[in-house]
Amino acid sequence: MMTLANKITLTRAALSIVMFLFILMPFAWSRLVATLIFILAASTDWVDGKIARETNTITPFGAIVDPFVDKILVAAAFFAFVGIKELDIPIWAVFFILLRELMISTLRVIAALEGKVMAAERWGKFKTVIQMTAVGTIFFVLDVYHLAHILTGGAKSVCIILFITLQKIPYAITAIAAVITWISAISYLKNNWDLLKKSWSLPVCK
Repeated sequence: MMTLANKITLTRAALSIVMFLFILMPFAWSRLVATLIFILAASTDWVDGKIARETNTITPFGAIVDPFVDKILVAAAFFAFVGIKELDIPIWAVFFILLRELMISTLRVIAALEGKVMAAERWGKFKTVIQMTAVGTIFFVLDVYHLAHILTGGAKSVCIILFITLQKIPYAITAIAAVITWISAISYLKNNWDLLKKSWSLPVCK
């Protein structure tokens, strides 16, 4: 029977897809809804881990799939953001974020083939926090942009000024997230280099 923590993890994966679709809709209401979905999905990352620890229901499935679903959530948001010209998201940064995630996911598979579960490192956890923060910040800027188009009077003027002020932040924070993401990649590769070498080498004949 699937544990509650794993059910929550899979729910986060489903929410990631729904969020992606709502961001793609070019409407103010859909992107505001996408923001709420992201907040809900991101909060489940803390909830499922807490439940698994407190109920002593940590499973190999959860250990592998939980960080993978985090990657789906972040990648879905960044991919959708790239298509919104008002945000000016650097596609090179999104590419390098995705490349890192695929690389480390591959390393986790190699570890699993060796009968090991590659635990999350401090840099990996910090990377996730930075990525989630970046996505949340970009959502805020996007929502301000849309509010500037649907509000009237003084509120509209405030949102226009605020968007102009924040306009460069999505580019900068995505680039910063890409750099942090690759610092964490280097840390993972360094700490698992022996495992990687073993995976690409033939066994030594004695």
